[in-house]
Amino acid sequence: MDHAELRGRFATLTTAHLADACIRAEVPVRCAPAPVRPVLPGTRLAGRVAPARHAGSVDVFLEAFHEAAPGDVLVVDNGGRVDEACVGDLVVLEARAAGLDGIVIWGLHRDTADILAIGLPVFSIGATSTGPLKLDARPEDALESATVGEWTVGRADVALGDDDGVLFVPADRVGELLTLAEGIRDTERRQAERIRAGSSLREQVRFDLFLERRRENPALTFREHLRAVGGAIEE
Repeated sequence: MDHAELRGRFATLTTAHLADACIRAEVPVRCAPAPVRPVLPGTRLAGRVAPARHAGSVDVFLEAFHEAAPGDVLVVDNGGRVDEACVGDLVVLEARAAGLDGIVIWGLHRDTADILAIGLPVFSIGATSTGPLKLDARPEDALESATVGEWTVGRADVALGDDDGVLFVPADRVGELLTLAEGIRDTERRQAERIRAGSSLREQVRFDLFLERRRENPALTFREHLRAVGGAIEE
């Protein structure tokens, strides 16, 4: 899937829709840890992962930009450190000039005011004033993968970000997951409209029937019941 189609389809979805689609498709739900948030609320990103493992020098980012394609998302692994920032305004400007769709940082940023003015979506744990505190040996595979929380991602993955955080999905399944997410979105919208019109969610999902069936079969889960009646609130 090219970047224009990815951006266009994700524009009408949320990462929550995609996470539910992953559950339905039995794809691991790979969310960045909750502290990874957009520097500017309301910004979104979607693109193939361009990984970079930071070791104290900006050269790894410049090389990542050199190898990236327009629409990619720089995913920076700084080990979740909170004692230094690894991305500042110049890196963000260069990312924009290279045509990237945004930056995800497993660590901190700085130059917040300048980053806000640049406008490129940046997601990070937070901000601090100091840049890198020391230069370590750069790993040979620094541009092959990046770890964000418990997940390791690379060029075979797509990063999607919004106000709920960042989700990583396999690039070779993104079309399938988007289609599932669109179906979940449409079902939830219909449910919301019916609630506003006076039909409670309990009525819509036949909650009385679920309670009756659970008495007969205590092992029945609500998720199984929802699948049987066409609900989507849990996936």
